[in-house]
Amino acid sequence: MNQNPVWKYLALVFIVTFGLIYAIPNVYQAEPGVQVIGSRNTVVDQDVVARVSRALENSGVLVKAISFDGEAIRATVDSEEAQNTARDVLKSALGDNYAVALADVATTPSWLSSLGGKPMFLGLDLRGGVHFLMQVDMSAAKAKAMENYEADIRRILREERIRYSGLQTTEVGDVEMRFRTEEDVVNAGNKLRLEFPELGQFQRPIDTSFELQLRMSEQAFSELSRAALKKNMLSIRNRIDQLGVSEPIIQQQGLDRIVVQLPGVKDPTEAKSILGKTATLEVRLVDEKNALASSVRGNVPIGSKRFNFRDGTPILLENRILFAGENIVDAAATFDSQGGGQVVSITLDAKAAAVNSDVTGDNIGNRMAVVYVETRINREQLANGDEKVTTSEVKEVITAPVIRDQLGKRFQITGLDRPGEAQELSLLLRAGSLAAPLYIVEERTIGPSLGAENIEKGFKSVAYGFLAVLIFMIIYYRLFGFVASFALVLNLVIIVAVLSLLQATLTLPGVAGMVLTVGMAVDANVLIFERIREELQAGASPQLAIHRGYDNAFSTIIDANITTLLAALVLFNFGTGPIQGFAITLSIGIMTSMVTAIFVTRILVNLIYGNRRLDGLNI
Repeated sequence: MNQNPVWKYLALVFIVTFGLIYAIPNVYQAEPGVQVIGSRNTVVDQDVVARVSRALENSGVLVKAISFDGEAIRATVDSEEAQNTARDVLKSALGDNYAVALADVATTPSWLSSLGGKPMFLGLDLRGGVHFLMQVDMSAAKAKAMENYEADIRRILREERIRYSGLQTTEVGDVEMRFRTEEDVVNAGNKLRLEFPELGQFQRPIDTSFELQLRMSEQAFSELSRAALKKNMLSIRNRIDQLGVSEPIIQQQGLDRIVVQLPGVKDPTEAKSILGKTATLEVRLVDEKNALASSVRGNVPIGSKRFNFRDGTPILLENRILFAGENIVDAAATFDSQGGGQVVSITLDAKAAAVNSDVTGDNIGNRMAVVYVETRINREQLANGDEKVTTSEVKEVITAPVIRDQLGKRFQITGLDRPGEAQELSLLLRAGSLAAPLYIVEERTIGPSLGAENIEKGFKSVAYGFLAVLIFMIIYYRLFGFVASFALVLNLVIIVAVLSLLQATLTLPGVAGMVLTVGMAVDANVLIFERIREELQAGASPQLAIHRGYDNAFSTIIDANITTLLAALVLFNFGTGPIQGFAITLSIGIMTSMVTAIFVTRILVNLIYGNRRLDGLNI
């Protein structure tokens, strides 16, 4: 009775080995350093590595190591003071063509890294980082929506053969149309009322024409604002995740603001470039009917618009946008096996794929242009000290190839400047374009000193609670207390290992979850040991008491832990930010504690007492 089969010993060895391998990386603290990456039109290569090395050496900065992974250069220094100096030196030496940022360089041994061992991330309250409060420009979102309405209205009036003498979007966001007869304005009003019930209509005669104005209702604008806010939050999260910033906190504040917290980001300038950059695509047909030379002189034909390639060469495109960035399902940077160089492979949604198929099928031999659209935030300091924030849109044609075949759901973008640009463009397209421009209204940088103080207090809280539990268990349950203490230590090791393996972010609420887990983990052993005592008092033999103690306590432990786990899942689903961090740590702790408190302790107890005659138990 109470013997362990071989597989249980193998399982225990595996559990201990797993915990140690994936928890140990957290012992190795990251060292201060700087990171150099290329901007949009530059690449980082071995020549840049040599320039970085020479610049740091000539400045007298002591460099511990320089690494290059093909995309970024990372230089490790010995102090934060040297880190700031190195950043300033490299910015001066490399100029604006390269982005230089502060970075924490991992020091995990290569043999651990090869096994997938990485330290877990620390949250903003522990590691320090950057906090932004961002304003969503809802007026720009409304203007974009009304621009789309205008294009649809032109199409509908053309299809219904309703003649109009003027159609434009006013500065206040109304679509204004003029007709020559009352019949035309009535027909237009009836048709547009069916197509766009969310737009209110205002009709009035002016001189010899009739005017019809369409204005977005308050309810429609509220729905548009909510949708824009949610899409911006999703785009920001996708963009930050793909750029490698660990576990950002992105929350809505009010009706038109977003809070963004980036743990570990020390350079606000770098963070601004990550958040502020907006990019999308527009695909239009090239106007093959009208002369380009006439449009260059200012005579742009109705229904068309003049654009420029990146080198400044003009091109005339139709106003109609076939599809845009929001219709892109996936984008990936790949290599063009035929023409060489990098391309971006685009996958469209069903609606855009149908349009792409119809248009390209009808225009074989004509050209189709891909327009890169970027929204930039312009800040102007006024005389009274206030800051004026405006947005501007930059559009440039990337490529305008001839349509050779009918296209469908997938196509490729060529004509990019460099391989890095293909990767950057595909990243931004996958993340999704912003529904409305964003600008920062509040910025805070949380220093690492505050994070270090929080780490120290959090560590002390876990250590003191842990030691108190260990002392109580050893005094009260003696040898069984030692067994429970080993399981408790192993439980904490496994929690850290799992969090590290999942690359989760540890915050102060997560530390609180660990402290709570310590108490809950030992509670299972208390139930088991008390059951064993009850069996001994009832006259059962020591071996039978151990067997019944574990079996009888099992169902109670499972019930108690499952109810707590359900509560943790509810916290995770309905909570945000710190609450989710607490729920994740608590959930992992509940599952690991059941393994250590039931499975591991029984193996150890069987190893100590099993398969021999006992006169009593040291419990």
